[in-house]
Amino acid sequence: QVQVVESGGGLVQPGGSLRLSCATSGIIFRLYHMGWYRQAPGKQRELVARIRNGGTINYSDSVKGRFTISRDNTKNTVYLQMNSLKPEDTAVYYCNAAYANADYWGQGTQVTVSS
Repeated sequence: QVQVVESGGGLVQPGGSLRLSCATSGIIFRLYHMGWYRQAPGKQRELVARIRNGGTINYSDSVKGRFTISRDNTKNTVYLQMNSLKPEDTAVYYCNAAYANADYWGQGTQVTVSS
């Protein structure tokens, strides 16, 4: 059974940092392209960052220079380090694992940036 489980969300003040983790099981993690997406209230889900199985990384323009995605293939886990957080980063953050016709999502973790 495939599991994708996010953790690390919470409430943080503007300018603060959070580190999200996404632990997976039931997949051959090293084969999968891993992505972080977010969905704010009333908005569509959007890509935040993606790291491909070969290590290629891309970020949305809104988070470039502030967020860093990384993966540990020995722990079957992908991370999202978020620095200099802004109120507009407030959203539910979702982890995605994709490879060929397989596509798995976690349940999401809430990130709230507010003073």
